[in-house]
Amino acid sequence: MKRKRITAQKLKIGIAAAFMIFGFSSLSAQQQVSLQEAIKQALQNKAEAKKAALQVKKAEYKIDEARAGALPQISANISNTFNPILQTSVLPGEIIGMPGQLVPVTFGTKWQSVNSVSLYQNIFDQRVFTGLKAAKSTREFYLLNSELTNEQIIENVATAYYQVFVQEENLKTVEASYANTERVRNVIKSLVDNGLAKSIDLDRTNVQLTNIGSNKQQLVNAVEVSKNALKFYMGIPISTPIELEEKTIEPNTALLNTAANLETRSELKVLNKQKELLQYNKKATEALLYPTVGLQANYGWQGLGNKFPYFTGSAQGTNWSDYASIGLAIKIPIFSGGSTRAQIQQAEIDIQDLDQDINNTRESLDLDYKNAISNMENAIINIESTKDNVGLAERVQKNTQSNYQYGLATLTEVLDAENALTQAKQNYANALLDYKQAEIKLIKAKGQLNTLQNP
Repeated sequence: MKRKRITAQKLKIGIAAAFMIFGFSSLSAQQQVSLQEAIKQALQNKAEAKKAALQVKKAEYKIDEARAGALPQISANISNTFNPILQTSVLPGEIIGMPGQLVPVTFGTKWQSVNSVSLYQNIFDQRVFTGLKAAKSTREFYLLNSELTNEQIIENVATAYYQVFVQEENLKTVEASYANTERVRNVIKSLVDNGLAKSIDLDRTNVQLTNIGSNKQQLVNAVEVSKNALKFYMGIPISTPIELEEKTIEPNTALLNTAANLETRSELKVLNKQKELLQYNKKATEALLYPTVGLQANYGWQGLGNKFPYFTGSAQGTNWSDYASIGLAIKIPIFSGGSTRAQIQQAEIDIQDLDQDINNTRESLDLDYKNAISNMENAIINIESTKDNVGLAERVQKNTQSNYQYGLATLTEVLDAENALTQAKQNYANALLDYKQAEIKLIKAKGQLNTLQNP
């Protein structure tokens, strides 16, 4: 009997020791991905970034198009006409000494060839000058829009990255709890097999193990789904295996100490540049009220004859001659029925409409900034609270294990303490995620998302 008590005591110590072994299941060696590397790949691979870069390139060609309006416009014209039936007209007979009669006369030749070169040079056209300025602003607009697109990509990648990080931390915690509970189950099974424990204790442990296993499987799936989302935002194939770089999350309270300048936000920069483009559009419409002045010049060769002119000369009856003209074209708008004035008023309304969007966006960004500050402060408090709770849960678990060794605590209390510790660690991991999400929002509110690319 004494030997059985000793054996039972040793097995209880074995149960306690099993809970004290804290092991994590290791992930297979895969591609280590840091946040900076994930952002770099996203900016290189994502269609949104590529399309934004194409728009910037397109803006360069818009500048070339606008500049072309200020350069000489030269064109060539080649026209060859064959007249199988020449038109007949009549002349008074007095011309050829046949008074009182009408004499039919055929005018023209069978072939007529006209070859000319024309040149037109704008001397003054307010629309051309305004269009050139607008084209340069268009390029700046697309550059700013590209920056805004990149910031949105960075935010998506960072949010998805830390979502994976926290899910993996939760999985590690549950895997450790599962391994510990499994070892305890094996110890209790030995107790039951030796008649030193009740089968109800083994049943309780199996129920606990099944519940943890179910939670573990859910987290395995959550990690996989989170990684797939991250790979999507990175613009890499979903089948690519990745593993996050090992690192810890530490709150950065310095972010709370610096103020934000909302005017540096890309959202406002894009809208302000859009307003500038609308102002140029209004000026271009106003330019319709200004006169235009242009220089035009023509030079050509004309061949007339009854045979194809290009292969004949004067000996074959084809007459070749050249001509030239130079002129100054001035167009002065006088009355357009009020359509130009109406277009100008429409352009002005477009500007006023955009002003409302700018004011609304500014207020929205200010609200986001203040909310980000509040969420960040609360997240830091929550991290400290959950971190302290983890420490408390660890002490409770150790004390419960110690008490169990001396028969002062039941197996149920041991399992409950293990559950409480697992839950506390998961709460801490979720608090870290809430913090990182709040931190990203605050960095965005300050217009500093690009700093996430820095190590």
